[in-house]
Amino acid sequence: QVQLVESGGGLVQTGGSLRLSCAASGHTFSTLSMGWFRQAPGKDHEFVAAISWSTGNTYYADSVKDRFTVSRDNAKNTVYLQMNSLKPEHTAVYSCAANSNWQRITTKNDYPYWGQGTRVTVSS
Repeated sequence: QVQLVESGGGLVQTGGSLRLSCAASGHTFSTLSMGWFRQAPGKDHEFVAAISWSTGNTYYADSVKDRFTVSRDNAKNTVYLQMNSLKPEHTAVYSCAANSNWQRITTKNDYPYWGQGTRVTVSS
C-alpha cells in the first residue's frame, strides 16, 4: 500500500509560482512512477506531469512544458511540482498519484494510489 500526502497549494496571483510536494510512504519507491494531475471545477482529471522514481525520467503535458517542473528527492521520499508563471486557468485541485508502470502514466485510471489533493487558486 502506498500513502501519498500533498501540500503546498494556496492562493497566488497571476504570474506567481508555487511548489507542490507529495510525500510518499508505505512502498519500495524505486519501482514507482509518480504522476501529477489536476481537476478544475466541473472538469475531469487532467494529466500534468510524471516522473520515474528509479530513473528520474520525466514526461509533461504539452500545456505545461517550459512552465512546470517535476522532480524528486529520494532521501525524503517526496516528489515536487514547481509551477511558474501561473495563470487563472491553472486553478484546480492538484493531486499526486502512484503506479508501477512507466509505460502507462497519462490517464487517471493508470494509477491505483492517490493523495487527497491540494487546492491551487490563481487570481487575476
